[in-house]
This record gives sequence, structure tokens and C-alpha cells, in this order.
Amino acid sequence: MEKIALQTSSFRGDIYIGEGAAERLRGLAAGQKNFAVADSNVFALYPAFFERYFSDCKIFVLPAGEENKTFENLGKILSAMAEAGLHRTSRLFAVGGGVVGDIAGLAAALYMRGISCVQVPTTLLAQVDSGVGGKTAVDLSGVKNVVGAFFQPCEVLVDPSFVKTLPPREIKCGLVEIVKYAALDGGIFDALESREGGLDDLDFLVSLIPACVRHKAKVVAADEREQGERKSLNVGHTTGHAIELSSGMSHGECVLWGMLFETELAEKYGVCDGAFGERLRRLVRRALEIKPFVLPDFSTIGKAAEKAKADKKNADDGNIRMAVGVRKGEWTLFSLPFEKYRAGLEEIAGKLRARF
Repeated sequence: MEKIALQTSSFRGDIYIGEGAAERLRGLAAGQKNFAVADSNVFALYPAFFERYFSDCKIFVLPAGEENKTFENLGKILSAMAEAGLHRTSRLFAVGGGVVGDIAGLAAALYMRGISCVQVPTTLLAQVDSGVGGKTAVDLSGVKNVVGAFFQPCEVLVDPSFVKTLPPREIKCGLVEIVKYAALDGGIFDALESREGGLDDLDFLVSLIPACVRHKAKVVAADEREQGERKSLNVGHTTGHAIELSSGMSHGECVLWGMLFETELAEKYGVCDGAFGERLRRLVRRALEIKPFVLPDFSTIGKAAEKAKADKKNADDGNIRMAVGVRKGEWTLFSLPFEKYRAGLEEIAGKLRARF
């Protein structure tokens, strides 16, 4: 088992990665009143797990799905925490994918101005990315993660045994975040690019979890509140979120398409090295072609672009900001006026429509 310490300006937490990491729950659940949040899928899949570690505490079961990451459900969780009689010395356990990690982490941040939180990510996406780093949020008015807080968990337990029950779409969503790290980290890029077998091989992807977590921990330690370096972790996400909010496709699939669009835009405007951009787009296409393969509606990409106006990376100048890889191991923030951004997406969509 690997232990990675995450030291920020506000907090120090530990990340444990490996089979059996969940066994740490025995000690973490001892000595205080506890509360657990899980989604309905995870709760149904692992009844013995919840009986083993959380038989003595209240478990709030959130309906699975991004559409349930709402203020209403946040309020329900907080009310249940109060009804359970939690105190400042209590501890919340978030067991699930990114939705549970986001909303339960925010509940921990808000309750009595902050109680101890342990993240137990159960999807590949959450294990390589969203479960680490202390971002918590709910969606509001059709905008993802617009209300939230930075709140570091005391521990993150990354146990790969959970991902063995994931359906193919969830494995692909986790691969997406690994491809994102490839745009930022030369070692991860080389590992994916040189892979001769399928990129969706679960053992191969699990082997890359520590490298992804080490990269993210290094970035978060340097920039906990996303004032600079941490913005790199949004590669593909500006356009990806726009497509997600207008299409109903999964987060992972949309970020892949976002990376494809944004890398080509960066090449078009001379921001991204052309040779690296082509290699990165080739890697993205390999990931996209893994089943299940879903096409966005290219004819509505201009309408989807409107959603990017609300992206948190934007400033007050009306420009759309994107984090893009520029060459192996390097990235930058790339900005375009909205009309150029929309026109660029529509031009690229036209080419993609002909190709796919």
C-alpha cells in the first residue's frame, strides 16, 4: 500500500492507495460519532461493507446521478446530520463516486463550520482525480459545481477493489481523467501512448492511479485554492462541461470531446505545439473509440458553447478560458473571445461530423 501525504497551507491529510486501504476504516470510525453518505448504487452493491464498517452510525443514501447533486439534497444531508446528533468532534465518511464526494464533502465543510471528513472514492474517476484535493460542491441553475468550498479530508482511502464492479462506461470515465493527466505529466503520457493493448484494461488503469494521485497532490499542495497551477487540472473541462450540460452525456465522455475540441483550437491559434497536439489528439481519439462510444450532437455545438460563459475559470472580460497542454509536461491557460470560441467549435464540429 502506498501512502501519499498532502500538505496544504491549511491542512495536512493522507492518501492511502492499494488493496485493503478500506481496512483503515476500522480505526477511523472509532472514538467519535460518525455519519456516512453513499449513493444508491454503491449501497446496493456493497451491503456487507456497510454492515462491517458503519453498522453503528446513520447512513444517508443519496439517489445515484449528477442530477441529484443539488441544494435540496445537501439540505437533506445536513438535516440528517443534525438529527443524528453530530458534534464538532464527529466524522463524516463519503463513500461513492464524484457526486457523493462533492456533496458529502460540502456537507462536512458546512456542518458546525466544518467536521472531520474521510473520502472513500469507489469509481476510477474519483480514485484518480475527484476524491483527492478537497474540492466540494453542488450544482445550481444548470451550472456544475458553482457553489462549493475547498475542504480537505483527513484521509482518502483509494481501494482498487471497488472498481472491479464498475460497468464499462464508468471505467471509460476514469480513463478520461487519466488521459487528462497525460496532457500534463510526461510519464503518464508515455505510459498511455506506448500502451499496445487496450486503454480500457482495468489492471493497466489501476497501475496508473498512484502516478495520477501523486501529480494531483503535488499540484494541490502548491495551489490549494486554484489561483494558478491547479487550473491545469481543468484540461478539457471548459468545453466538456458545456457539452455535458447541454447533452446529458456522461461527464467523462464530454471531457474527452472537450479535450479534442480545445486541443485543436489551441493548435489553430498557435498556443499548442503542433506535433504534440496531434499526438495528444490521437491519444484522445483512442480513448473515445472505446465502447460505449457516444457522439454529441455536433449541430448544436454553438448552443452548447453558451454554457461555457458560466465557467468558473472565466474573468470579467467576456473571454472563454481553457487549460490546454502545449507540449509534453507543459500546459497554459488559453483565452478566446466568446464569438471566436463558438465559431471555432462550430468549425471543428463540422470536420468531426464528416469523420464520425
